[in-house]
Amino acid sequence: MTLARVLADLRSDPQFMANVAAWRTVEAQPARYAPLPPRLHPSVQAALRGRGIDSLYLHQARAVDAALDGLNTVVVTPTASGKTLCYNLPILHAALQEPDARALYLFPTKALAQDQLAELHAWRGALEAAGVPAPEVATYDGDTPSSRRARIRQEARLLLSNPDMLHTGILPYHTNWETFFARLRYVVLDELHTYRGVFGSHVANVLRRLQRVCAFYGSRPQFICASATIANPAELAARLIEQPVVLIDENGAPRGEKHIILYSPPIYDPERGLRQSSTIAAQELAARCVLGGVQTIVFGRSRLVTELLLTYLRERVARAPNRAELQESIGQDAASLMQTIRGYRGGYLPLERRSIEAGLRRGEVRAVVATNALELGIDIGQLQAAVLCGYPGSIAAAWQQMGRAGRTREASLAILVATGGALDQYVI
Repeated sequence: MTLARVLADLRSDPQFMANVAAWRTVEAQPARYAPLPPRLHPSVQAALRGRGIDSLYLHQARAVDAALDGLNTVVVTPTASGKTLCYNLPILHAALQEPDARALYLFPTKALAQDQLAELHAWRGALEAAGVPAPEVATYDGDTPSSRRARIRQEARLLLSNPDMLHTGILPYHTNWETFFARLRYVVLDELHTYRGVFGSHVANVLRRLQRVCAFYGSRPQFICASATIANPAELAARLIEQPVVLIDENGAPRGEKHIILYSPPIYDPERGLRQSSTIAAQELAARCVLGGVQTIVFGRSRLVTELLLTYLRERVARAPNRAELQESIGQDAASLMQTIRGYRGGYLPLERRSIEAGLRRGEVRAVVATNALELGIDIGQLQAAVLCGYPGSIAAAWQQMGRAGRTREASLAILVATGGALDQYVI
């Protein structure tokens, strides 16, 4: 079974359709390209071509041009639209133009930093293949061994960290980082939409402090911000860094057709207005996707809900009927398919999380049940369906979670399963 058959199965199910509040289809969009910016360092252009990239998406080219013009930028395009290139290309350009230039990447989670570290190592390999010495790259966070920290402070030119570590482990010891701060050219703020509310006000203060330290050592870094789709990205970025920014929000990346379904579980007690559990409804819909051969991600709003969803989904798949048909359609029986359903949340060991992420990319993990730990832009492959158990609390978070499915030009499905809470029912 394919996604098309899963969608047809859902449409033909009267019990399911009776509880669908909305079913919208976002049309596919072709890619819009722009040539490589001619100002980009020739070695960076050679590395791009070495990785099979002969042109950039429209927003990537505009972001690179703005960065090379010395402007602070904020790039706001959907998930999997290639925002990483928007900041990596100008930073690699600066690193090759100025052998002493430094860059600081700030990510809200350590998992994102590790994901980007792997991407930067791939770029180092491409540059070295082009015969160019590549800049040193390192992460500096709570997991960095003490024995490596002094060497990283002196040698790393591209440093990946997070706001907490910047606040507690770098800025208080700025005298040890004198060379780094004196030569800091770029600061990257990825997943900008997470820096809102009280947490955002704290991060804004940390960034003020960072800029004061840089000014003390004689540098004035340029900021490149990237964000999910939010209503006021330029305003948020300008308030965080307290400088003018250029907004780049015209997406040139291709996308496949996306089906978005808002589903409210049926009422079983009309007098008291009680609905079926959203956890039960979400695992049933996720099971229909998994048993249909569709790689799926399920989001729970808490660790407890995530563990319950994982248990229920495994049990539901294990007792799947038509085992012979299942073996024929997706090449696995129920018992082996159950083993490919994994959980993912804070509290798992780093090696276990990396193993799950790699399994998703390779297609070995057929379903993952996660908290919002997988909401952000970690590369987890080509998922086709996302099931949200409960409204995640903001429109940006909802789009982020829905955007984890459909990272290719193929069709994808996103289902928001509402809880019985007032906010969820208002959204529905």
